[in-house]
Amino acid sequence: MVRVAERIPVLIVAGFLGSGKTTLLNHLLRDNRGTRIGVVVNDFGAVNIDAMLVAGQVDATVSLSNGCVCCAVDIGELDEMFARLAHPKSRIDVIVVEASGLAEPRNLIRMVIGSDNPRIRYGGLVEVVDAEQFPESVRRHPELATHLRLADLVVLNKADRPGAAELDRLRAEIGEIVGQAPVYATTHGRIDPGLLFDEPLRAAPTVAEQLSFDALLTEHDHDGEHSGHRHLHDDYTSVSFTSDRELDPRRFVGFLEDPPPGLFRAKGFAAFGVAEERRKFVFHMVGRHIVFEPSAWGRGEARASSLVLIGAGLEPESTLRRLHETVHTGADGLDPQAMLGVWRYTPH
Repeated sequence: MVRVAERIPVLIVAGFLGSGKTTLLNHLLRDNRGTRIGVVVNDFGAVNIDAMLVAGQVDATVSLSNGCVCCAVDIGELDEMFARLAHPKSRIDVIVVEASGLAEPRNLIRMVIGSDNPRIRYGGLVEVVDAEQFPESVRRHPELATHLRLADLVVLNKADRPGAAELDRLRAEIGEIVGQAPVYATTHGRIDPGLLFDEPLRAAPTVAEQLSFDALLTEHDHDGEHSGHRHLHDDYTSVSFTSDRELDPRRFVGFLEDPPPGLFRAKGFAAFGVAEERRKFVFHMVGRHIVFEPSAWGRGEARASSLVLIGAGLEPESTLRRLHETVHTGADGLDPQAMLGVWRYTPH
């Protein structure tokens, strides 16, 4: 069995033709702080990845100079490609699927979630939107709004093209479509990789390193094309929470099911105040997708809960207040029935 924390996240990047998916992917390949990315391209036409031309619909695997692997496949070959990329010999940290601009993202999500491959897990759907062309595109193709409703994160690309008032109106319009999913405005597809996946841990990890998003807030050196742009982390926030007291699983699951506005990712582990339940519960959350996995506490490890949340426009004070409300304050352990919500999100 492969533990949930060790499974390779599969991130789907989708969006209409010309929205900037490949630009975003190129940025992830260039600025990923040593992450080994397996790239699966499902597209029509030619896609330029790090100056290497890969013709769409060609069953090919290309090794990129930074150690990443690029595959151009048909949608029917995805599961086979996942198996190849997720093999331990590939040493891949994350798999990014760049969907065709004409693809139906629901089918890709189903393939990932329904995969029998025990080494992968769903890493979320990122929908890229062209801030300049979206109003006309969604008028001609109303199904694009349906695609957005599936998104765990919306990247509003080319945000420098419309005026400030039009951009605010567009963000509000998209916000009404997607509900709680965060909307992240940027240009040139530039988004910090730490918002989408974790930096790999090559050395023996400590608890603090497992939960760290410190690299997320590091300064970037902007050159030429991007000089003068505001820092990418201006629009999103990392919130840490630790409790030496056990949590109420009902309240904690309720928090995850009704997350604060803008929350995109959460990870960590929890100790629950339930009678006869002494295990540690590792969890991952991407968008609306939640996974718990029971685990043993390490020798000498404090029985405490610790988690990190990250999102665009996440409000730290109200988020922490809600998390503190999940702490179990009673003297007696809760009934085992309180764990039903956790078991609902535990793979069997």
